[in-house]
Amino acid sequence: MKQEINAIVTDIEGTTSALSFVKEELFPYAYKNLPDYVWDNQDELADLLDDVRKQEKNVDLSLEEVIEVLLRYIDEDQKITPLKTLQGMIWEEGYKAGELKGHIYDDAIAGLKRWKDQGVALYIYSSGSIPAQKLLFGNTKHGDLNPLFSGYFDTTTGGKKDSTSYEKIASEIGLPVEEILFLSDSMDEINAASAAGMNVIALNREGELNDILGYTVVSNFDDILSESVAA
Repeated sequence: MKQEINAIVTDIEGTTSALSFVKEELFPYAYKNLPDYVWDNQDELADLLDDVRKQEKNVDLSLEEVIEVLLRYIDEDQKITPLKTLQGMIWEEGYKAGELKGHIYDDAIAGLKRWKDQGVALYIYSSGSIPAQKLLFGNTKHGDLNPLFSGYFDTTTGGKKDSTSYEKIASEIGLPVEEILFLSDSMDEINAASAAGMNVIALNREGELNDILGYTVVSNFDDILSESVAA
């Protein structure tokens, strides 16, 4: 670490939570329920649906066509704000119905609680919408974990592969970038955060990272508990 770490910003997928939970539970749940949800709530979703039409540069898309576009976005794992917002709404219904339960690694919970107790401010930065982030951490087998966090960031701040996004996050947190540690399983995101001046550690939970470019890489949060908060 370059100096004392006073804030930690962490990704979700593959970092605090299993990629399989997102890919095999959350995404399929949204895909299955999206058509009916949009049809049933089309008036309330009017602005969001118009954002999709703008994204597609076709203001004449019918509701059925917009739904087809949204399903295609899910198939393509697009990080598009209207889709992420809509997914969050659908997941909220699933959490409320008890059909979804947020997955957080045990070592991630232990690490987050340890850092919180040590006075480190904790933040989430994910491509999922902020409401979706709060739902995931608010509905876990360990209860509501949202009190651990001081704030949340999503694609409304900027793309996760854009270094300026991390500069904006540092500005909003109110700390120099050098006092912030970013955790992610994506080397593109690690590169962007490092380019902005943040400390970075890559998570390699599945042992699939190859080109690590000299960055510190760990397999779980236990491996960084002491290092991440050292002066």
